[in-house]
Amino acid sequence: MQYRVHAALDVVEEKCQFINKATPESKELYLGLLYSTEAHKIYGFITNTKIKFILVMDSENVALRENEVRAMFRNLHILYTDVVCNPIFLPGEPIISRKFDRSVQKLMSGNA
Repeated sequence: MQYRVHAALDVVEEKCQFINKATPESKELYLGLLYSTEAHKIYGFITNTKIKFILVMDSENVALRENEVRAMFRNLHILYTDVVCNPIFLPGEPIISRKFDRSVQKLMSGNA
């Protein structure tokens, strides 16, 4: 699994080089499907500040469509932004927040 996630991160880097050459108006934060195997699908999202989100799903999960995965990433980005905009949060430090953890768990379980 770790190898596949690293391979997906390589795809993120490649896509980021392409995004950097695009015009600012055309920047898309959702990177789509990065890597797929029989067992897993790996999707990617990158923020304007180059924070990377990677989502690994079972390939058997056909309930989630591309637009739903995109919405999950947008909601995750909103949760992340809420945490890092907190004046007590120190950039570069791990996120230690029960509220954030619960919200992410809820989002990933489909109850958000």
